[in-house]
Amino acid sequence: MRLSGKVAIVTGASRGIGYGVAKRFAREGARVVINYNSSKAGAENLLREIRRTGGEGIIVKGDVSDPKQVKRMVNRALREYGRVDILVNNAGVMFSQTFLDAPDDVWDQTINVNLKGAYLCSKAVAPVMLKQGKGKIINMSSNSGLYHPSAMRFVEYVTSKAGMNGLTKALALKLGPSITVNAICPGWIKTDMVAATDPEVEKRILDETPLKRYGTVEEVANAAVYLASDESDFVTGELHLVAGGRGMH
Repeated sequence: MRLSGKVAIVTGASRGIGYGVAKRFAREGARVVINYNSSKAGAENLLREIRRTGGEGIIVKGDVSDPKQVKRMVNRALREYGRVDILVNNAGVMFSQTFLDAPDDVWDQTINVNLKGAYLCSKAVAPVMLKQGKGKIINMSSNSGLYHPSAMRFVEYVTSKAGMNGLTKALALKLGPSITVNAICPGWIKTDMVAATDPEVEKRILDETPLKRYGTVEEVANAAVYLASDESDFVTGELHLVAGGRGMH
């Protein structure tokens, strides 16, 4: 129960890594604000799972790239629970078109959700956390946002995650000492976002991974719990790789 008594907002929590992080946070004692934008069924299923195991949470629909919807989400959390201790900026999109084939709006959608969304959500919770005297912001970045050639396949996605890494460090400097800001950079994690990956690409990824396997959502959630807990109070501005050694620095 390392997060007992804490309130956590997890964006994009209706599937994949966000789903696993929110579920694990609840198991560790946090009251969880489950944000989703399109998959209402996934969010409702997560809330049922949380409540079935004695946890507590609420569902809040909202597009993280819209400042008004972000503010409504944070205000709902405050009305329900009176505080926000943890923000996980997990909401994200990835399009598989190549650079020359991708329509221009793919750039806009990717940057708006992945990077602008993290900026807006952080900006909305920061005053709350500063007033409380403590808070944790965790950005769900990617191994793709670091220099690793074979991971840098989709220009828009890679750029958004590299920007998120820069945002992490800038916010850590700006919001300390009260708020810690860190990023998790997962490697190849089996989620629906990468379900349609070409088998040859998957083979190359495994060959490049010293642990010779894919990571799991649960392993990313383990890192998120550490960064959200008091155990990481002296850790900020860090890019925490959960990648099985792929892209090690």
